[in-house]
Amino acid sequence: MPRFPMPRFPVTRVAAAAVLGLSALSSLAQAVPSEVRLAWAGGPRVWILGKIDGSFDKAFGTKTKWVQFASGADVLSLFAAKEIDIARFGSSPAAAGIARKLPIEVIGTPEIIATAERLIARDGITDLKGLEGKTVAYPANSTAQYAFEQAVKLAKVDRSKIKALSLKPAEIVAAWKRGDIDAAYVWGPFTQQLEASGGKQIYVTKDLQKQQVLVFNNFVVRKEFAEKNPELVTKFLRVVQDKVDQYKKDEEGSVQAIAKHLDIPADSVRSTLGGLEYPSLQEQLTPAFIGDEKTKSNSLITKAYKDSAEFLAGIGELRKQEVPVSYGPYINTTYLQRAAAAK
Repeated sequence: MPRFPMPRFPVTRVAAAAVLGLSALSSLAQAVPSEVRLAWAGGPRVWILGKIDGSFDKAFGTKTKWVQFASGADVLSLFAAKEIDIARFGSSPAAAGIARKLPIEVIGTPEIIATAERLIARDGITDLKGLEGKTVAYPANSTAQYAFEQAVKLAKVDRSKIKALSLKPAEIVAAWKRGDIDAAYVWGPFTQQLEASGGKQIYVTKDLQKQQVLVFNNFVVRKEFAEKNPELVTKFLRVVQDKVDQYKKDEEGSVQAIAKHLDIPADSVRSTLGGLEYPSLQEQLTPAFIGDEKTKSNSLITKAYKDSAEFLAGIGELRKQEVPVSYGPYINTTYLQRAAAAK
């Protein structure tokens, strides 16, 4: 059997190849950011389970930094300053941010707001009509403000007779206790705090669905981050779905874990989590929600963004010329599709 001589390389060439290999590995390591910055409101939400057990850190292979905010307006400022990478917040401020040309895009709609955001009023106010002549508070540029304004409009209430105050959630509770406001539209656990001080529920966001008005929370990413780290965005959505599955499998266990982590009453957590509807990754890719690349231009979510933006323009929060013809181009379903396929 013939024998072939083994090729021989000079030691210097072998060493050079080793250096190049190490350099390539170092370059790959540097491709993962030192941290991924997630914006959260500090309240009870299912994805917080991933904060509690470190699932995001494990999936990313790097540290997760949780940046807390008080309202959607704060999120837009954080995006503009490049201080966050991914945020979970309301559809209305997201629509405003896109209209104002922030370099962001929608990557998912994990929560449809049902009873998690509610209008709480003092005794003697039993319906929306009863708000005339009263003072109502809500967080500025939020889904709660949008829901309030839409509810009043659809109920044919004289909006000019209602005094509105834009306050952060904690400020709403303080104003309520001082007697400065008669009602407030906000989310949990602040709604429960208002009820504990004598408030009564008179309206919930889910009521708007009867008029085909959809209000939801979305995941939005900074485009520069997504372009550099597409695999991390996909992993993020995958972890979120895992946490939704965990919650659905063990609701009470999830409630107790989140209540302990946030140091708030379990009843508040239970009420808030139960007040949201959770479309799966696959469901989000249907026209009933976001749709995929082929159907997103006519999806219910895309229409909802346009409706929100036109509403904001109508009340002076946006200029009419800022509202996009369609929000389809600002919704990137690529990551949803990859995350759904990875299950």
